[in-house]
Amino acid sequence: MFRKAERRKAKLRLAITGPAGSGKTYGALLVAQGLGGRIAMIDTENGSGDLYADFCDYDVQTLTAPYSVQKYLAAIHEAEEAGYDVLIIDSLSHAWSGEGGLLDVHNQVTSSMKSGNSYAAWRKITPWHNRLIETMLGSKCHIIATMRTKTDYAISQGDRGKTEVQKVGLAPVQRDGMDYEFTIVFDLSMEHTVTVSKDRTSLFDRQVFTITQDTGKMLRKWLDSGVDVPPDAQDIRNTMSRLYRGYLDLFGQDSGAAQSAMLRVTEGRASKDWTQEDMKNLADDLALRMQKRGNMDGMAIDQVPEV
Repeated sequence: MFRKAERRKAKLRLAITGPAGSGKTYGALLVAQGLGGRIAMIDTENGSGDLYADFCDYDVQTLTAPYSVQKYLAAIHEAEEAGYDVLIIDSLSHAWSGEGGLLDVHNQVTSSMKSGNSYAAWRKITPWHNRLIETMLGSKCHIIATMRTKTDYAISQGDRGKTEVQKVGLAPVQRDGMDYEFTIVFDLSMEHTVTVSKDRTSLFDRQVFTITQDTGKMLRKWLDSGVDVPPDAQDIRNTMSRLYRGYLDLFGQDSGAAQSAMLRVTEGRASKDWTQEDMKNLADDLALRMQKRGNMDGMAIDQVPEV
């Protein structure tokens, strides 16, 4: 059923990318302060999350190797349950390229397969990548995720004609397309200035600026400018999205098969008419199917969305 389009209040989904030393963690904390409320940080950068303890009040959870997606998911859920308003994930790159991250797991799965088919191995990895995305997008917290960028060096002429070598950031260290999942993407330079490669808010069009607390305040004003989202509708929509991803993973991204399976559980009712009881039945059905199929390679079934 169609409805009139309207701006609704939203939670921030911000990515901050940049090479080492560009100020991603500090910038994330500045934005978080501007947003207001209690701040939590997931730190994968060898304890660097504690370095700014004198700068502002926040809590930190340190993740160590292996940097599995399951650890990230558990930390995100813990932050939500503890009632934090803003969650900084510093850094999201480790979930991809760190020890025990998805690239590491992919190599392990490929090696364990008789065919050694790396393409086929992605079928085991992609569901976990999708689950991480859905958990961030569906979070009750404002999410600020930092990502390292691949580093290169550029030679340029300085103000006095002297040749200078500058460190520059390239693509984020994450799976291709991860930056598209965020509402805004800030790209930091080694001079700590920001260019914006994606901005659904239109607040920063064609601007080059330095992050301050006012950046977070501007974002908070924009996020709160819409109408309230009905709580029940929001909860059902978030759960429905996560369940659908789960069925897609189970049926090899075959949307027709996934939808048919879900409709059998809900007795053919249209998704707009699904209730919390339907969500619970779908979660139970998905967990049972996963268990029977046994295709999670030892990864916990408890990652099925809770209802």
